[in-house]
Amino acid sequence: MTKLLSRHARWTSLAVAGAALVTVGAALPAGAAPRQQSAPAAASGLGERLDPASLRASLGTPADGLFAGAMARVGGRDGHWTGTMGAVSTDPAASFRIGSITKLFTSTVVLQLVAEGRLSLDTPVQRLLPGTLPAHWQPITVAQLISHTSGLPRAACWDPAAVYTPADLVRTVTECPEAGEPVTGPDIPQVYNGVNYFLLGMVIEKVTHRSYAHEVGRRIVRPLGLRHTYVPGWGETALRASALAPRLPAADPWPWAEGGMVSDGPDLERFLRQLLGGRLLPPAQQGLLFELPRHAERGFTRGGVQYAKLPDGTEVYGKTGSYGGYTNGVFATRDLRRTVVYSLIPLTTDDKEIAKRYLSIAAAAF
Repeated sequence: MTKLLSRHARWTSLAVAGAALVTVGAALPAGAAPRQQSAPAAASGLGERLDPASLRASLGTPADGLFAGAMARVGGRDGHWTGTMGAVSTDPAASFRIGSITKLFTSTVVLQLVAEGRLSLDTPVQRLLPGTLPAHWQPITVAQLISHTSGLPRAACWDPAAVYTPADLVRTVTECPEAGEPVTGPDIPQVYNGVNYFLLGMVIEKVTHRSYAHEVGRRIVRPLGLRHTYVPGWGETALRASALAPRLPAADPWPWAEGGMVSDGPDLERFLRQLLGGRLLPPAQQGLLFELPRHAERGFTRGGVQYAKLPDGTEVYGKTGSYGGYTNGVFATRDLRRTVVYSLIPLTTDDKEIAKRYLSIAAAAF
């Protein structure tokens, strides 16, 4: 396996592990929630104040040899706590690669465009991006991309000597026999797939005629005052983080609208609070953030938010993400009574050990 394929496989496996394992005790069986039905009202064991000793213990120690560093930031009506372990800056504004948490920014911009009438959830991506997907494939809608119910196969056939744009990355699905054909039918299972969000990034640029980075900045970063949140390259060259930019070598994987953003703990906490609190979307689109498709095995809502039920019954909403050596997450209860942002720097490649650590942080935080 080439170096690129190894890095891509690691990136994908951590994203899938985050989607699957954060929802320990919460993964919904097929058909568990009817389409158009909201997730249950948040059950919660909350009510006690934060326990700093438990939170500190949940970060682990350098002596365990599994993580070079860890950070957690807990907020809400019951109190606030921030702690670090190991090789992580104690500065709460220290930035890190947020990986697939980027998807929340992408889906938010798309839902804003839906609210503006620039497209609809039922619009096929084939109509928005002619020629991007094979003509013989069944229509795949914007709604299916957001909720990971598109049935698209995952990327394959990477060439370490090639250079890529987002459209090139999509072609590693559409033109690669090893990728296979889409899953089709009336009830497509929910399968976490970053290709969905490369396509959504391309949709944003096609509809707005501006770069993905520009739209994220104009619609989310600047209005919320997120001073440490950006798409890398924005401000250096307007089109660098765009589908219209010069191609980047495959040796430098480019997760872009799927997982390429940088942020910090305070900014992520503020973004999720404002998103779940209704500042960024009107009511019709806001409701989608808490609405589960019929097949929600991974727990992603129709608005692209990750839904998890913790072992004590507490229900939380947010997103995990892994990229550039970081494994992160941002979650909150629906009523925003409590929030948590974490960032880990794993030394281990054992996804179960990584999941065990962030689950312990979640248990202490919630």
